[in-house]
Amino acid sequence: MGAELSVRVVLCVVLAGSGLLIAWMAHAAASGRLKRNPVAGIRIPSTMASEEAWLAAHVRAKRATQLSALVAVAAGLIVLLPLPTPALASVALVGAGAMVGFVLYGARVGSRAAEAVTREAAPGSTGTASQR
Repeated sequence: MGAELSVRVVLCVVLAGSGLLIAWMAHAAASGRLKRNPVAGIRIPSTMASEEAWLAAHVRAKRATQLSALVAVAAGLIVLLPLPTPALASVALVGAGAMVGFVLYGARVGSRAAEAVTREAAPGSTGTASQR
């Protein structure tokens, strides 16, 4: 029983800890406190183009990223329940998969927001960022 409890605690710490870290990062980046950097945030060419593009991307991605964090924390707490091993594995895998999925979705919508800002700032731009 001790080994199973250890596995549950490690899963809880990893999932919930990841969720809390993602929640902090989403809030800090969307509020402008987390500036462009090589470690945390949506680091793709469109978001790294300027501070304005970085902020626009993170403001737009904040909801999806926070949902990712919520899913991770919930999965981390659920693995502490007395579930059978197959259910425990399912909760951990579905929780981690959903977390990654929401983060990727946030990156996608953030990328679009950053590209719109970059297009608007480009010389000769018509200012129609809604065109794709």
